[in-house]
Amino acid sequence: MPIRVLAPGVISKIAAGEVVERPASVVKELIENAIDAGASQITVEARGGGTDLIRVTDNGTGIPASDVELALQRHATSKIDRVDDLDSISSLGFRGEALPSIAAVADIELLTSIQDAASGTFVRTADSAVVETGKRARPPGTTVTVRHLFQNVPARLKFLKSPATESGHISYLVSQYCLAYPEVRFSLLLDGRMSIQTTGSGELRDALVIVYGARTAGAMLQVGDRESMFYGFVSQPDVSRSNRNYLSFFVNRRWVRSRLLNRAVMDAYHGILMTGKYPVVILNITISQQDIDVNVHPAKTEIRFRDEQSVFIGVQRAIRSVLSSEMTVPEVHRRTHAVGAVPAKPQGQPSMVQERLFEPAFEVDRREKHTGLPIAGDRLPILRVLGQLAATYIIAEGSDGLYLIDQHAAHERILFERIYAQRQGRGMELQGMLEPLSIEVSAAQDEVLRTQGDLLASFGFVLEEFGTRTYLVRTVPAVLRGSDIAQALFEILDGLGQERDPAQRENGISISLACHGAVRAGQVLKPEEVGQLVQQLENAQMPFTCPHGRPTMIRFSSSQLEREFGRSL
Repeated sequence: MPIRVLAPGVISKIAAGEVVERPASVVKELIENAIDAGASQITVEARGGGTDLIRVTDNGTGIPASDVELALQRHATSKIDRVDDLDSISSLGFRGEALPSIAAVADIELLTSIQDAASGTFVRTADSAVVETGKRARPPGTTVTVRHLFQNVPARLKFLKSPATESGHISYLVSQYCLAYPEVRFSLLLDGRMSIQTTGSGELRDALVIVYGARTAGAMLQVGDRESMFYGFVSQPDVSRSNRNYLSFFVNRRWVRSRLLNRAVMDAYHGILMTGKYPVVILNITISQQDIDVNVHPAKTEIRFRDEQSVFIGVQRAIRSVLSSEMTVPEVHRRTHAVGAVPAKPQGQPSMVQERLFEPAFEVDRREKHTGLPIAGDRLPILRVLGQLAATYIIAEGSDGLYLIDQHAAHERILFERIYAQRQGRGMELQGMLEPLSIEVSAAQDEVLRTQGDLLASFGFVLEEFGTRTYLVRTVPAVLRGSDIAQALFEILDGLGQERDPAQRENGISISLACHGAVRAGQVLKPEEVGQLVQQLENAQMPFTCPHGRPTMIRFSSSQLEREFGRSL
């Protein structure tokens, strides 16, 4: 095939593919334009997950009438002029690709006005061409309306997720800018419903309350101050989430994704946060423009630091220092049983004797890990309980040796199979709340509640809307009796927010319920409670692993004990 120059239309769509990945990408570009224009109020509207309509309205400086059509041309920008400007970019946008890239994959209507102008300027495009211009009334600022996104790129449209999922991406993105710019009053309307509305007070904690709720915001610790290189809020270890979506980083107020910063945060929490859990972090990093490179990717979400090591160490030390000095003892809520101290995990490698003595009590059927459904297999022998070790493990004697049972993993297995049986039978056993529990959810969690509410109800959650993103929990599954219901719900909603098939969604909820409802390591159990737990484990269909695939027990065989004590010689 001979070499040839691509047609302008093909070039435009290739460029658009680098900038506009999904509807949320359009929202990002338009919000950044509004912030660069000095807007103090920004309203975002989306319908049909953003494919039907996206409208961003601001009260910024607007675009002069003579520059409106120029703004729709590729690489036209007011934010840089010379190559040297790339070394000191202070604006969010600078490539001049946003509007023309959007126009290449959608229809645009742009209405803008500057201060003291007699009227605003209106432009409408179709297939990247201007098809209508005119004058219309408009106070200073800009409104950009995007319709029929990806209508001329069916391949891209085919790979989008459901409207609810795309709306969730938009909610998440807007929430990040609410945290980055607390002085801007943001409003987000999804299909005509107000989803987010901040005050624009300029206080980061106020934005935290709106985005994550008062409960989470009240448990955050402040890092530095506004004049510091590192400033923001981090959660105490008892406030955690099941994924990294709650790690928010802003470098010179630019929202970025960074593996380096992720690692620095997790290193700061190492040893004080449960494995598989992630903190809530909002961190602003102020650094010289000459020490960063933001011109890495057209989407402008990636960034490079000139001195990565110093940034890593600075973030790690700033967060660790706050956690060490200000972390409080977690509040103890009323529970059915007393709570003892959690024993420290042994350090170092096992001795030779330990390596020879400990062995799995079974061969794991790895199908369990993928499906989560009970699989009939070998049953446990009848066990005689001897006691509890370190308020974490149950010691029991069987016909073939000594068993050491992880009480939390064992109870997880019991509850998981109970939930499965109830789902297959008469339905979930419910627990009514004496007093309704009020919870505040994030915008993304709110979208999940609205789209997956029936699924949650089938598990026993009865929630009643009680204001913007606030719900009253009136009924919960009985397995959560005595547990932190709000934390369980947050984890379930975060899991449901990830696109998965129905069977996986149901399995994920069942696992979360079993995990939150199970007794904890460090929880002292009465002798009769220990006996009941072991008896229930004996009757389980798959007693040897918890729903996550971890072993529930290890076994010391009789022959091993004899060998270790020299009785087999």
